[in-house]
Amino acid sequence: MNVMLLDALPDGALERLLAGHGLLLSRQPAGSAIPGSYWGEPEAGLIGNRLYVRDDTPVHSALHEACHFLCMDDARRAQLQRDAGGSDTEENAVCYLQCLLAEQLAGYSQARMFADMDAWGYHFILGSAEAWFHRDSDDAQAWLQQHRPFASRLLDGNPFLV
Repeated sequence: MNVMLLDALPDGALERLLAGHGLLLSRQPAGSAIPGSYWGEPEAGLIGNRLYVRDDTPVHSALHEACHFLCMDDARRAQLQRDAGGSDTEENAVCYLQCLLAEQLAGYSQARMFADMDAWGYHFILGSAEAWFHRDSDDAQAWLQQHRPFASRLLDGNPFLV
């Protein structure tokens, strides 16, 4: 699998993107377990307000788990332990938001996010993450608009949301 890993980003890029959103980044040493990882190492993990990663964690995985946190209300965040839960539509909203954030992450891009999602094996009816994002994500956009209180600082003024 050829996906971009966190160690390829500029130093502090992910920390700067997430700053001010209540999510703390906890970098784990190489070869150590990643607490709260749903898929297992090297995928990112979530416990409470902590995002656990290693240098070999895929960027798309770190953004995906961060977006789960950003899409939750405080009650769900307080109970968060590995499995973010939520509906299928919320999962789509998380995927949509991670694609939006990819453009704001230094050293990464939306095009790279789409390629990484496809390489990792995200499954979309239209055959690719990019096609889904541009042509089949109405439910995700509607969910994000309805739940803006939990993600509003990231969505305000975004050209992809009408």
